[in-house]
Amino acid sequence: MENPYSVNSPRRTLSFSKQRRATVSFFDDKACAGEHGPKPSEVYGFVGSITTVAAAVIFLVWAYVPESWLHSVGIYYYPSRYWALAVPTYMMVTIALMLVFYIGLNFISTPSPASIYTVYDECSRDPLSPDSSMEGDEKPIEPISDIGLDKINDIMFNATT
Repeated sequence: MENPYSVNSPRRTLSFSKQRRATVSFFDDKACAGEHGPKPSEVYGFVGSITTVAAAVIFLVWAYVPESWLHSVGIYYYPSRYWALAVPTYMMVTIALMLVFYIGLNFISTPSPASIYTVYDECSRDPLSPDSSMEGDEKPIEPISDIGLDKINDIMFNATT
């Protein structure tokens, strides 16, 4: 049973028991139950970074070391050097075309500035007609609605000062 005088937080446990002085514990109760070691996300990050560095080194060795050096080490089978330039070029062109396609898709799906759909859509709400029977403090709060363009234009351009 938990001590009624203790305060638990995610990072520490502060205990105010009558038998002993206040102590601060930085242990997580679940972690002390037998689960020790690094978190899985830390392990995946470490393995991913090591794999990325190893793949980059292998790629650079394959792309820049002469064939005679690779043969002297005992490496005889490797892809053509053409792919050392072709794969990065294809990837960069693919990314550039994806950006152009994404921007073009946004232009196609956006209504023109003269369209009525830039002002009204399926979520637009017309204001309810005001009920003049209630006045003063008894008048309820009006529900949320859109203000019409005629009212906005009247407020902005026909205001008398």
